[in-house]
Parts: sequence; structure tokens; C-alpha cells
Amino acid sequence: MTEEFKLISTPRSTVELSLNDGRIIVGKRGARLEEFAKVIQNPDEAMIVGMVLNGSLRELTYTLDQDGQASLITLADADGARIYRRSLVFLLEVAFKQCFPEGQLTIDHSVSSGGYHCQIYGVDVFGEREIDKLEQTMRELVEADLPFIRETVSLPEAIDYFETAGEEDKVRLLKYRQRPDLVLYRAKNVRDYHHGYMVPSSGYLKWFELDLVEEGFVLRFPRRHSPNQIEPLGDFPTLLKTFKEYAEWLNKLGIPSVGALNDAIAEGHVDGVILVSEALHEMQISRIAEQIYNDRERVEVILIAGPSSSGKTTFSKRLSIQLVARGINPFALEMDNFFVDREKTPLLPDGSKDFESLRAMNLVRLNRDVKALIRGEEVQLPYYNFITGLSEEGKVVKLNKGDVIILEGIHGLNPGLLRDIDPRNTFRIYISCLTQLNLDRHNRISTTDTRMLRRIVRDARDRGYSAGETIGRWEAVRKGEKEHIFPYQENADVMFNSALAYELGTLKPLVEPLLRQVSYGTPEHIEAKRLLKFLEWFLPTTTEFVPDNSILREFIGDSILTDFSMWKR
Repeated sequence: MTEEFKLISTPRSTVELSLNDGRIIVGKRGARLEEFAKVIQNPDEAMIVGMVLNGSLRELTYTLDQDGQASLITLADADGARIYRRSLVFLLEVAFKQCFPEGQLTIDHSVSSGGYHCQIYGVDVFGEREIDKLEQTMRELVEADLPFIRETVSLPEAIDYFETAGEEDKVRLLKYRQRPDLVLYRAKNVRDYHHGYMVPSSGYLKWFELDLVEEGFVLRFPRRHSPNQIEPLGDFPTLLKTFKEYAEWLNKLGIPSVGALNDAIAEGHVDGVILVSEALHEMQISRIAEQIYNDRERVEVILIAGPSSSGKTTFSKRLSIQLVARGINPFALEMDNFFVDREKTPLLPDGSKDFESLRAMNLVRLNRDVKALIRGEEVQLPYYNFITGLSEEGKVVKLNKGDVIILEGIHGLNPGLLRDIDPRNTFRIYISCLTQLNLDRHNRISTTDTRMLRRIVRDARDRGYSAGETIGRWEAVRKGEKEHIFPYQENADVMFNSALAYELGTLKPLVEPLLRQVSYGTPEHIEAKRLLKFLEWFLPTTTEFVPDNSILREFIGDSILTDFSMWKR
């Protein structure tokens, strides 16, 4: 044996963690990833809350027993934000049980400024004094650096625990769990499961605030672009009203949580859930059409905006049908045809073209053409050729008195879109899939996840994209929504919630095979794995009872409205 080679009978006591930026951390074998993270954590940078180790997302409590390749997960990353937020919810839950042992806490939905709207039950008075007490208790727990202990328990043990704790919604959900065990997190005398990983201890949860709002409070947390600070809360009365209305619908359906939905599927009653869910949609669309009809002397342009995969196309067509039934003839003006020539498109800082910027639109021509159409003049509309990237001349259109323009697109609620049109002559609609159905009182379903699952199914069927490709594009889609859509949602005269109580059970058998095809070792695989674990909570159901004009048909196919148009001229 040469001097260059040696036989070592015992493994070395250290391991190396190679980071994707070229740095190498040497630490004790068997140490937690938390210890490696502390070596490189810069207090002025986003906090490290997890790692991708050898292609798999890991908690910081994971022990490193051999050399590994890692990338850091911080509060500026999507996975890091989820880790922090679900950990913060658990901290809130622990503090609430300490302050109000007889009360019940419900995590309702997100708010765009960074936070979760929460509701309180079983507490006679919950005002400034009570919320100050709750926030102070949370801060004391952060100061105590309380460990969040991960435990894997048998499913019967978990069910027994939640039955004793009076958590009926969790018991109902766990009845359908296929795995024999469940991961619980424990802090003090509180145990709960959470859909995903957590930080090691309460000491990580430095940034949060509690603010009283109508019928509850908001648990505020940092957003990814400003991970070390809390942004102003802002007002969201229309959004809050929309979520509240949907929650009331769910209670009418008898589907307050996923466990109840699974009961309906298992007992063969999902057809009723589908029919009532769709009837509620139609009732809401009819109500919006009635508002427009009542204001028909004023309304000349209907503006529709919403994030990706909200069902804007189907909603616009169903609204058109309701308007025609009331004697109003709608004309759908396609916003995409008003793009500037590609060479004139504004640029992003990296030099790529920013097609989602308002300046990517020919606003002068849009305003001129809309005004001319309103006056009843004959107008030659533009046509944007996506192949050549040039604006060409399109069809010639003339509206009759009483016709109304429907303009749908990403900038529909931006005040800068139609500067030359009196806002009093517009009716603005915001549409989004505002999921209110949650796994249980403490584990909410992300509205973004529902929209992404919709898009994965549609992209695979209509555009030939793999699930990995759709997931890979999703971050850019979300960035555009946060910049161009969400800041203007409260400008809406009305909000339409396109969520359907039954849809995740229907999407499950369609999307699972697509997610399983995502290549291992890629960032998209980590996201696909998360979504697959999330879908395990739902019983599958077929598309058999989904009506052919349902918004869900826009994504799963066979919509009767695909080629529908009311414009005959």
C-alpha cells in the first residue's frame, strides 16, 4: 500500500457540509443542521430556517451523519416562509391555550400584507386587553426559546390525544389517514400536527405582531421580500367580507373542514355537495349581473382581474350569459391585443422583457378605442401577433347603444389602465380562488396551492407542459401577481370567489400522476413532494358530477364554454 492511501478502521469524528456557493462547513458527526447554520448566519441577512440536503428538504433538527451537499433555506424562500409561518401558528396555539384554556382558536385565511386572519370562540370578551396579553405571552415564549419537539406517534395514539383534547375536526380528518403513524410537534403541554416542517424552537420566531380586526385578529409575519420586518397591515374589508361569506356557504353545505368533505365522499353524498357548490356560484354570478343591470345607465365597461388559475375566462362567459338574459349585450375586449411591439416592451433589471408591466400595454390606443366604442363609433381594433411580436390591424367593431364592454386581464383593477375613462362608468370585479375550507382549525389550505394544482392539470392538458415545468414557472407568476394584482384587489366593486368546496378531491386523481413524474433532485421535486403529501388528506372523487359549465371545467377539460361567445357581429 502506497503512502498516498491509508486504511482507516474507524470513521472520522467530523463531517463536511458543502454549500452550493462553494463554502464548506466542518462540524461534529451527528450534529444537527442547526449547528452548521449558526456558523454562517449573518444577523443582517434573512434567517436560515431549513436546508435542502442532498436533494431533500430538511428541518434544522435533522442530524448530519455523513458528508453532504446543501443549499440554505431562508425566510426569503418559499419553503422558508412556510416553515416560519406554520411554526408561528404553533407558537400562537401554545400561547392561546396558556391564556385562554377554555377558548378555541381558528386560523381562517391569509391577508395580502403578510398575515393570517384568526377567529376566537368561547371567550366572552376579546379586545385590546386580551390581545395584548396573548402577544406578550408569545413574546415570553420566544424569549424562553421553547423547543418544538418532533414526535412520531401511532395513528390510534394521535386520535386518542385529539379526542381527549376535544379537537373533533382533527379526529374527523385522521379517520381517513392511510399512513399508520403521524408526526406531532410538542411544546409545553400542547401537541399538534402541521402540514410540513418547523423551526427547532420558539426563539427563531422573532418577527410577528397581533392586530385586532373585525371579528377576530390578524397574526402578522414578515413577507419574503422583507424578511426582517413587518409591513403595515392595510385595510381589506372586501376580502374579509368575501371570506366570511364563503365560510357561511361551507357551513350551509355541512362541509366546515376536509374531514367533513371526506365523509361526504365516503358516504356517496359528494354529488349533493357539487350541485349545491355550483348553485352557490351561479347565484353569486347572477347577483353580480343584477348589480350591473341595476346600474346599466352608468356602467359602460366591466373590468375583471385576478391571479392565475382563478377561472377568469369561465367566469367572464358565465357573467355574459347572465347579462344577456337581462337584455344587456356584452362585448369581450381582449386586453392581450393591446401589447406594444415586442421590441418596445419594458425591461426587467436582469435585461429580460417585462410583459406583465402596465407599460407593456399600448395604453393610448386602449383608451382611445374604448372611448370610441362607448360613443358608438366604428373601431378597427388591434391584433397582437404573438409569433412575430408585432401589433397588427384586427377586426372592425361597432357597439349598439346599451352594449357593455368586458375587459379582462392582469391590470383590470389598476387605476392607470383606463385613465381617460370616468371610473364612475366602470364596474370592477376581482376574482380569485379564496379557499376557506381548511384541514382543521389550525391547518389552513393555501389559496395559492389550490390555484397551482388547477394550473398543473390545465397546463398538462392544454399546453403540453409537465408538472415540473409549471412548478418552475410558478415563482415568476406569483411575483407578477404580488406586483400587479394583489395591491389593487380592494379597488373592486365586488369580489367573486371561484373556490369550490369539492375541487381538491376532484383534482387529486388528475394531478397526482403528474406530480409523481417530476424528476428527483430538482427544486421542483421538493415542491411536488410537498403537494403530494398535502393531497394525502383528501379522498379522491371523479369528474362525473361536475357540470359542463363549471369553473373547474376550465382546468379539467370538457367545458361547454370553451368556444362560447355571445358576440355575433
